[in-house]
Amino acid sequence: MPRRAVRRLASTLGRRGAFLLCFGTVWGLIGYGQITAPPTDQRGLHLLLDRVPLAVWGWLWITAGVVAIVSAWMRQGSDRFGFLALSLIVTPWVISYLVAWMQGTYPRGWIVSALYGGLAIGIMVVAGWAEPPRPKREEPPYGLQ
Repeated sequence: MPRRAVRRLASTLGRRGAFLLCFGTVWGLIGYGQITAPPTDQRGLHLLLDRVPLAVWGWLWITAGVVAIVSAWMRQGSDRFGFLALSLIVTPWVISYLVAWMQGTYPRGWIVSALYGGLAIGIMVVAGWAEPPRPKREEPPYGLQ
């Protein structure tokens, strides 16, 4: 029974939907972490935190995650908002860490910026992929031949 439920869920979501569901969940957890257990070293985030408090950024991460999770259940084309939300929330973090590194306030900023940037690029690559066609169902054998 559990296998059948997993197969049905996988066929309903498809690969793009599964990607959105997984990353949306992770983005939601990142946001939750920003709110409940803020990072102790915030030197790389000064560009962001000068404008908006970290708790607001956490809620923006959660919102992006929810948009992605809802979009996971939509057809290809309609799911673009999920991919867009996942990418958009990452972009300010890429810029903030990169600026902090360039200013010398956070020497490891280029690493964090590269990681977030790699995630954003990967998301956009998957957004451009077409969902593979579903295999046709085989007719059950009704008689032996």
